Amino acid sequence: MKTILIIEDEPAISRVLTAYLVKAGFQVIQAAEGRKALELFEQETPSLVLLDIMLPQVDGWTILERIREQSNCPVIMLTARDSIDDKLAGLNGGADDYMSKPFIPEEVVARVQAVLRRPSQWQDERRRHHFGSLSIDFLTRRVLLNGALVELPPREMSMLMFLAQHPNLIFTREQLIEQIWGADYEGSDRAVDLSIRRLRMALAQWPPDEGEIKTLRGTGYQFWTANGHRF
Repeated sequence: MKTILIIEDEPAISRVLTAYLVKAGFQVIQAAEGRKALELFEQETPSLVLLDIMLPQVDGWTILERIREQSNCPVIMLTARDSIDDKLAGLNGGADDYMSKPFIPEEVVARVQAVLRRPSQWQDERRRHHFGSLSIDFLTRRVLLNGALVELPPREMSMLMFLAQHPNLIFTREQLIEQIWGADYEGSDRAVDLSIRRLRMALAQWPPDEGEIKTLRGTGYQFWTANGHRF
């Protein structure tokens, strides 16, 4: 029997989710605050985690980061924070799915079952992606171009990781500043232009028919790739 860890500080929500998951044949364990959640995760090694963001002591973002440091266990974010930036932050941080409250319990169960049906090797394959001759390992932050290691400064590496995880989507300078530099950044948004320029120089040998980092004048930047549908 597969075990689901529910990390949720609202008892009513935990009770409802538990009832539906148990009915669907799962074993359920619960944690209402962050520290206990991390303890249970290490002790019980659940098959999947349902994770709220706003939690006492340790928030959901930190828990997701801690989980990803040690495990590829599937994580579904289940939270009242439903902005596109929050969703991107969750998925970019390693979440496998993101659902907003209020939710339909049957849909939560269906999402859990869908994630758990993925092949066992899916998590390892998910960390590495190939864009023609460009290969990116999202767990080790290792980039190869034509088989050669691409050395990138930390900021440019984070920029590439974020853009490549959302191929063919367009991001404004403001969105990239918040994702890469953080919401408290007070410098010029032209830092984004400089970072993009450095990335292009580092990837100069990447054939344009395989992909490129595009500037869309008046809009933002896009990691265009011919096989972007793989994400």
